[in-house]
Amino acid sequence: MLEELRITGLGVIEDTTLPLAGGMNVITGETGAGKTMVVTGLGLLFGGRADAGRVRAQPGRAVVEGRLRLAGRVAATVHARIVDAGGEPDEDGSVLLSRTVTVEGRSRAHLGGRSMPVAMLGEVGEQVVAVHGQSDQLRLLRPAEQRAALDRFAGPEHEKLLDALREAYTRWRAVVDDLADRRSNARARNQEADLLRLGLDEITRVDPQPGEDDELKAEAQRLEHAEGLRTAAQLAQQCVAGGVEATDDTPDATVLLGTARRTLEAQAGTDPALGDLAGRLEEAATLVADVSAELSTYLAALDADPARLQTIYERRAALRALTRKYADDVDGVIAWADRARERLSDLDTSDDLLDELDREGRRLATEVADLAGRVSASRQEAAVRFADQVTVELAGLAMPHARIEVAVLPRSAGKAEPSLPVNGVEVGVGPDGGDEVELRLLAHPGAPSLPLQRGASGGELSRVMLAIEVVFAGSGGPPTLVFDEVDAGVGGQAAVEIGRRLARLARSHQVLVVTHLPQVAAFADRHLVVAKDTGGAVTTSGVRVVEDTERARELARMLAGLPDSDLGIAHAEELLAVAAKERRP
Repeated sequence: MLEELRITGLGVIEDTTLPLAGGMNVITGETGAGKTMVVTGLGLLFGGRADAGRVRAQPGRAVVEGRLRLAGRVAATVHARIVDAGGEPDEDGSVLLSRTVTVEGRSRAHLGGRSMPVAMLGEVGEQVVAVHGQSDQLRLLRPAEQRAALDRFAGPEHEKLLDALREAYTRWRAVVDDLADRRSNARARNQEADLLRLGLDEITRVDPQPGEDDELKAEAQRLEHAEGLRTAAQLAQQCVAGGVEATDDTPDATVLLGTARRTLEAQAGTDPALGDLAGRLEEAATLVADVSAELSTYLAALDADPARLQTIYERRAALRALTRKYADDVDGVIAWADRARERLSDLDTSDDLLDELDREGRRLATEVADLAGRVSASRQEAAVRFADQVTVELAGLAMPHARIEVAVLPRSAGKAEPSLPVNGVEVGVGPDGGDEVELRLLAHPGAPSLPLQRGASGGELSRVMLAIEVVFAGSGGPPTLVFDEVDAGVGGQAAVEIGRRLARLARSHQVLVVTHLPQVAAFADRHLVVAKDTGGAVTTSGVRVVEDTERARELARMLAGLPDSDLGIAHAEELLAVAAKERRP
């Protein structure tokens, strides 16, 4: 759960800390006091889009900090991702995260003690928190969102089937698009292929080898300076191993080393240190002998061959002709040839290849149609369960006669998507299949079944949204749920029922609710009030926890706008007593 939330410099909030509890947390306050800034701060903390216009001029930046304490599978997943990104949970298992936004619009994020991309906060947010507001209700009216909601409810096996469909669809469209491009651009492809073949023919005739230009350059340099190299090598050999037969009176290195070694060995019995030095001189003599042998080999191989030198000049000229056209060096020319061969296969417009692509496209189309049919059947099965469970929840939200239907309909062919025969019907198919999903509401017996956007009032839509969330909570989902005035347009008994449902949801989740309704606030495990201070030159807001008498006064204010009214306080205390009784399991 989210244990603590601190907000600094955001909107009317100068600096405040929200101590949050498990269960149901309610946030109330006068209109304009800054309740929305709390939800905005949550959005920023979990990777939401930053709005520099909400940052206070002083201190010139907004900072939102939070502490998460997770358990179970979610904890393992989130901790592993944080560690993988370079962060680290605290010793007690909690995770610190923060988001900073400046008045210039620059944004920074920290997670687990390390600076992170803002997207990492979003990744964590998807795992731990779901925010629901009136904008979410509007999104729920979109067909794509309704289909996504049903897919989410359908479960992991349905998700696997959907992933297989998306993968097959992607491969199918790639083959179809490739075939269409080869057919429609055959002339341009053939022209490009001819140019590539000319280049490959020229490179093949020369047949350059990796690193050949450097090797030829080195060999040419040796041949051009063969006499100088021979003189140097001969002189060096005479110096290191001329032999006793050398006509020069100056002894060579081998003779000198031998004399030195024998002299030291003669005195080794007197001082062992000289014996050690004699051994090292013997090693030096061995090394000099090796150098002498290598010099002999070098001299034997050194040959001033004008014919070979001319051959090298001609070969280097042929390689330079390639590097002028295709790359900076021979290795680059070879790489160009490899790319050209790959490109030629892409440019192929032969009848054999086109026929092969056509067959593969038809095979993949059959696979996509089959998977789309299985996805549709899975959605229809899930739609029945989803509608039944949401309908049960609506009965507990003062809509006892309402009923939800989930229609899974074939998508009309002829739209932007291609069409395929799915279950014997020609439908438009996309990566999510060939279904249109529509949530419908029957407000009372005998009423027509109408889409949500036409059949539900604002208050009814709030209750439908809450019912859907309760159903989702029963099948998992993030451990923290945030509801931003989803009870707008609701009152009376319906408000009490919403409070009951949120309290029930709080038995398995941490629930944060921003509300104007005292009937909802009465069910809270922790009640936070956002209060506005207009005493100074600048309006600011802060948050405090209210309990006992203070809480009754806040509910009285929400009931009648009279926090000091004895009658209002008595009514509030009665409401709290009823809520406390019903919160007991």
